[in-house]
Amino acid sequence: MVRTFFASLVFAIVTINGAVWAQQADQDAVWVQIEAHPSLRVARNRAQDYAARLADVNGFALGGTWYGILLGPYLREDAQRVLQVYRADRQIPSDSFVAYSRNLGAQFWPEGANLLNRGVVTAPIAEAEPQTESPVTPTAPSDETPAEARRSERLLSPEERRDLQIALRAAGFYNSVIDGSFGRGTRQSMSDWQVNNGLEATGILTSAQRKVLMDQYNEPLVSVGMNRVLDQQAGIEMDIPAGVVRFDRYEPPFAHYEATSDDLAAKVLLISQPGTQATLFGLYDIMQTLEIVPLDGPRERGRNSFTLEGRGKTFASYTEARLENGEIKGFTLLWPNGDEARRQRVLEAMKASFARTPGVLDAAAGGDTVQDVDLVAGLDVRKPRLSRSGFYVDSKGTVVTTADAAAGCTRITLDDEYQADLLTSDADLGIAVLRPQEALAPMSVARFRATQGRLQSEIAVAGYSYDGKLGAPTLTFGTLADVKGLRGEAQMSRLTLKALPGDAGGPVLDAGGGVLGMLLPSVTDDSKQLPADVSFAADAGAIRSVLDLAGLTVEDPADQSELPPAEITRIASGMTVLVRCWD
Repeated sequence: MVRTFFASLVFAIVTINGAVWAQQADQDAVWVQIEAHPSLRVARNRAQDYAARLADVNGFALGGTWYGILLGPYLREDAQRVLQVYRADRQIPSDSFVAYSRNLGAQFWPEGANLLNRGVVTAPIAEAEPQTESPVTPTAPSDETPAEARRSERLLSPEERRDLQIALRAAGFYNSVIDGSFGRGTRQSMSDWQVNNGLEATGILTSAQRKVLMDQYNEPLVSVGMNRVLDQQAGIEMDIPAGVVRFDRYEPPFAHYEATSDDLAAKVLLISQPGTQATLFGLYDIMQTLEIVPLDGPRERGRNSFTLEGRGKTFASYTEARLENGEIKGFTLLWPNGDEARRQRVLEAMKASFARTPGVLDAAAGGDTVQDVDLVAGLDVRKPRLSRSGFYVDSKGTVVTTADAAAGCTRITLDDEYQADLLTSDADLGIAVLRPQEALAPMSVARFRATQGRLQSEIAVAGYSYDGKLGAPTLTFGTLADVKGLRGEAQMSRLTLKALPGDAGGPVLDAGGGVLGMLLPSVTDDSKQLPADVSFAADAGAIRSVLDLAGLTVEDPADQSELPPAEITRIASGMTVLVRCWD
C-alpha cells in the first residue's frame, strides 16, 4: 500500500513543475535519472511503461547512442525527496540519481515534447543514429560534484553500501571487511578505482560512477543472461544463466537445463522430489556415483541437507539439496574449467536467489525415457578406468590383485565402498597388494597351498566376470593344464579355463578350497592368437614371496580333503572382492 506521504508528495511536485522554470534564473532545474539504454526503441518502451504508473516521465538523449529516462523537472530538494520515497517504495531502481538539465540533449519522450528547446528525437533510421528536428550535440551523462556525491551517498541503504565494497573487492581495489562503512580503506579503494578508470581521484564515487562500478561487477552475470526462472513442475524459482542454458526435459528427481551451444558447456539441474531423511541420504550417495560429481572436492551432509563440490579434468560441479516439509529441493551447477571468476558469481547468484514454490516433480514424469543401468535419471554413472577381481589374504582385509588394477589410479576401491592404497607390487609377476584405508572383516581369507596342484585336476576361479554388474562373484570351472608357463616359467601355471577380463585377479582354488594362485590378465600378442580356453595364473608360492617381503603373514589350509561344491562356493565368495581403478 502506498503511504499517504507518497501521494501528497506526487501532488505537490506536479503542481510546482511550472514554478521550477520561473526560478531557473536562480538555480538549475534537476531531474531524477532512473534508467539509460543504448537502444532508442528500448528506451521508448521503458519510458512508456514508467509513464503508465509515474508522473513527470521524460526521455532525453544523453550523448553518443545512449538515451535516458528521467523524472522531473524538480527543485533540488524535491528531487532528493522523490529519490528517497520512490526508492523506498521500489518504484524506481536503487541506483537512480539526480541529473542536471545542462547534460541533457534532444527529447524523445513524450513524443513531440521539447521542454529544453534542444530538439526532438524522431523515429530513428537506425538505432545508433537518431534524427532530430534541429541539430544538437548531446553532452556526456550527468555527474555530481564531490559534495553532491557525498549527499547522494548518504541515501544508500546498508546493503547498497556493502555491495559497493564487494564490487571494489572483486575488482581488486579493496581487501578489508565488508561492513558498509566507508572508512579510510574504502575511500582509498574508491580513489584507486577512479584512477584506474581515468577519473578524478576524489575518493567519493558519484551516482554515475557507482553505477559503472556495479555494472562492471555484474558484467559476468549479464554476459550469461542471468535471469529469474520459475519451474512450476519442480516447484523452484531462482536465477539461472538463462543465456547459456535452457530447459530440456524432466527425469525425476531432476529438471534438466542443457547448454544452448558448445561455446560454454554449462548445465543446470533442478532437484525436486518428495521424500524423507532416508531419501535425502540416498540421493546424497547416488549423486556421488554420477559423472557430474567429480571425486575431488568437499562433501558435507547434515541432518536435513547436503552439499557436494567437485572438480574434474574439464569442469567444476556444485550441488546442494535440502529436505523441508517432506520435499527435497536443490540444484546442481556444472561449469567448464578456466572460467572460475564467472562461475563463482553465477553460483553466488543462484544460491542467493533459490526459492521454493508449491509443487514437486512427479516420480512418474519422464517415464517414457530410455532406461539404462549406466544412467540415473538421464545422467551417466561414473565408470572406473579398469575393473578387476581380487581376494583377501588376512583378517584385516589386505587384498591381492593384478598389477594393472593399481597402476596410475587416482583412487582404488574395494566392492565400490572402501578405498584402498597400494602397499606393494611386482610388475614381473603381475601382482599388486592393496591395504584398505579402514580395517575390514572378510567373511573368509585365502589359505595358500604349500605344494603345487595335481595336473589335470579340477580347479575353479572366483571373479567378477561382468565387472560387478551381477553384484557377486562368479565361479568358472576348468582344469590345471600345467604347473609352469608356455616358456617354462616356474612361477606361473597354465589353466584350461574360459575366463573373462573381469575375472583377472581372482583366486584359483582346488577341490579342497585351497588357493593355488591368482588368475592373470589375458596375454596380448599381436603375432599369436592363443585358444580361447587358455589362461594363466601366478603361482601361490610367488604370491607368498611378495607377501613375505611386505611383512604379511598368511595361513596354510588346514587339510587337503575335497569339499562339497556349495562349501567351495561359500569360501570363494567370502574372499573375492571387486577391485576398481578410477581416474
